[in-house]
Amino acid sequence: MPEGRKWFDSSQPQTLQGAVMLCYITAAFGMLWLLLGTYPLFEIVPLGLGVAGFGVANEWRWAYGLGIALAALNILGDMGILALGAYSVLITLFFAVILFGLLVHPQSREYQRIWFK
Repeated sequence: MPEGRKWFDSSQPQTLQGAVMLCYITAAFGMLWLLLGTYPLFEIVPLGLGVAGFGVANEWRWAYGLGIALAALNILGDMGILALGAYSVLITLFFAVILFGLLVHPQSREYQRIWFK
């Protein structure tokens, strides 16, 4: 990894720090489900959140936008699964909503507007 790249930036606001951690956790579970062979097409969004989390930790503006878009898609996908009657997705939906909320929080938006490249 090139010099200066980081997986986590403790100087960012707590909202972005929490979002980065949730992006990584979501990506880890997405990788687990992908390895187990369940719904491989649906695991693109969680794996993309891992990329977005890395980009947010490195203060890349495109990654912030990607994170918001993928978090919204993650919510929609979980709501679609919930509509089919799979109530086991409620916990996943809960964390997806928290991730989206952390990314669009005014403190996160202000920080990325000022500091992200």
